[in-house]
Amino acid sequence: MLDGLRAAAQRNSDDKALRALIRACKRLLSERAEANSVAIAAELVQAYAQLPDAQRPRLFETLATDFSPDPQAVLAAASAYAQAPTAQHLVKLGQVAEPPRQELLRRINRAPGGTACLIGMRRDLLALLPSRPELLALEADFLHLLSSWFNPGFLRLEKVDWQSPAQLLEQLIQHEAVHAIDGWDDLRRRLQPDRRCYAFFHPQLPGEPLIFVEVALLPEMPAAIAPLIDKKSEPQQRNSFKVAAFYSISNCQPGLRGVSLGNFLIKHVATALHRELPQLKRFCTLSPIPGLMDWLLKKPDFEALPGLKKPQLARLQAAHALLQQSCGQDLAGLQQQNSDKPLDEPVQQALLSLCAAFMIHQTHSAGGDPVARFHLDNGARLERLNLAGNLARKGLRQSAGLMVNYLYDLAEVENRHERFTLGEVVHARAVAALL
Repeated sequence: MLDGLRAAAQRNSDDKALRALIRACKRLLSERAEANSVAIAAELVQAYAQLPDAQRPRLFETLATDFSPDPQAVLAAASAYAQAPTAQHLVKLGQVAEPPRQELLRRINRAPGGTACLIGMRRDLLALLPSRPELLALEADFLHLLSSWFNPGFLRLEKVDWQSPAQLLEQLIQHEAVHAIDGWDDLRRRLQPDRRCYAFFHPQLPGEPLIFVEVALLPEMPAAIAPLIDKKSEPQQRNSFKVAAFYSISNCQPGLRGVSLGNFLIKHVATALHRELPQLKRFCTLSPIPGLMDWLLKKPDFEALPGLKKPQLARLQAAHALLQQSCGQDLAGLQQQNSDKPLDEPVQQALLSLCAAFMIHQTHSAGGDPVARFHLDNGARLERLNLAGNLARKGLRQSAGLMVNYLYDLAEVENRHERFTLGEVVHARAVAALL
């Protein structure tokens, strides 16, 4: 009975905290609060940090309903603009159509720690969204504002090295999302003279990287990840640098998901590297293909792939049959390879052909590879597919060990981006020859 009373008391306390927070939101938006808005916003930042997790969905529900535009006012303004499309009517329509919660978020952003609070709020909101589609409009408001505030024009590009603050270096270890950093020795190797690490920072989040990219400076375009992240490898000499290979890019702020940062980061870093090392001739990636095995295991319908010619279709069907035969009719066997026993040559060629079809013809469709979409939409060219590029467990699970090089030609990225938006996957002849 005592436990029940305690639980009831806790629920009552939590409800009071939520009601107080909602009242503060309304007070922050009121005219009387304008002069004192920063102080009220600071209270909101602290109150959200202390709000129990179980109460946060109720807060978002209130923001989605009670802080939405007035439908009748929007209808009246839209009708007036339709009848007389003047500048004044358009301004009025924009004013009444904007949800009041956008101004609320702007005012929260003015408080010390407000920007970090809003990023945290959106992180929590994104976690709820799959089961709460009614919060989609609220999410759109967050994304709209954060995309403006985290425009690359407001960001600062910094090189991270072994002399950077320990707290920053710890965050690299914590947030590395592609190839895990195995402690300080591993990180030290990734920051030696033939390696580079760059990150974007925002003035309101000092010392907090938003996103970072790791680069290897090499004599030639790499085909496998293991040599690049071998912490026992010897650094290469500066005069051998001909290629800059981007081999990992990691977001540090889940609340900024969907805000365009990575595409600008790669281009900024390529420009900075070319300025530092004019001898660099190529800028490329060594990238995973996380969608390949999922696609193969779902028994792809090759006839549905757009742009395939009949001879190509026949070859792909034969390649798929060969792969199945080599794995005892279970393609999951491709995820169990090991470096001591490579695939037979015909099986290798079949796998490469299927991967080329996936990259060229599936990327624009549902089930296409997200990393491919990112780089191709960013203006890169699909340059080369690499067998046994990553034989670690994750690489085998995602892509049967295959990795891909995307080539960034700074003079061509805008043209290639435009071609991708029109439905074309720009690719090298060597990749086309695999089909």
